[in-house]
Amino acid sequence: WYHDNLTRHAAEALLLSNGRDGSYLLRKSNERQDLYSLSVRGKDSVKHFHIEHIGTSFKFGFNEFSSLKELVMHFANQPLIGSETGTLIVLKHPYPRKVEEPSIYESVRVHTAMQTGKTESDLVPNAPSLGTKEGYLTKQGKIVKNWKTRWFTLHRNELKYFKDQTATEPIRALDLTECSAVQFDYSQERVNCFCLVFPLRTYYLCAKTGIEADEWIKILRWKLSQIRKQVEQRNSTLSS
Repeated sequence: WYHDNLTRHAAEALLLSNGRDGSYLLRKSNERQDLYSLSVRGKDSVKHFHIEHIGTSFKFGFNEFSSLKELVMHFANQPLIGSETGTLIVLKHPYPRKVEEPSIYESVRVHTAMQTGKTESDLVPNAPSLGTKEGYLTKQGKIVKNWKTRWFTLHRNELKYFKDQTATEPIRALDLTECSAVQFDYSQERVNCFCLVFPLRTYYLCAKTGIEADEWIKILRWKLSQIRKQVEQRNSTLSS
């Protein structure tokens, strides 16, 4: 449940999309090298708590712990004060670093349903999946190389973009199983740009900030790595 380079935004997306009351993870803080952040999901929000690494101990508020395990065990039994309103949050469910895409479980669910007669809702797994991401990005046109702001949503292996956040039908849905690379791009006159490489076209996108661009790149690269793993597993099964 230690996520080394997870950003605050990504932690919130993961816990809100796939966690439950009491789900938690630990990550490096963006503020200082000696700080960690404990992100914990409450009922409908995520709270972030600073943990300071001093020598061989970890300081949380007025308490010091000799290890992170000791800290987590302590707060699993004693609620955290989660907000100014006095909301209490208990660490109940560690959010694992290694997560799989839900598509892996869908085939298992369908197969099991056929064998047992149970409905799909009876077989929903507890394993978490990576949260979706959405937000505005500026996209370069294919023929006329102008830039237009579009609303992007990432869900499973699809990256869709819409005219704006209120639109119900996407302009296009990009199948990430066909994408070969995601990387920062410095060829454009704009800043905070990155590109997605497909066989017939490279898509150039720009975020408002470098941090936001980095978050998109990290989550998209994670998706591609999971897709490759699925392909390798499928090929291995076929060959055996």
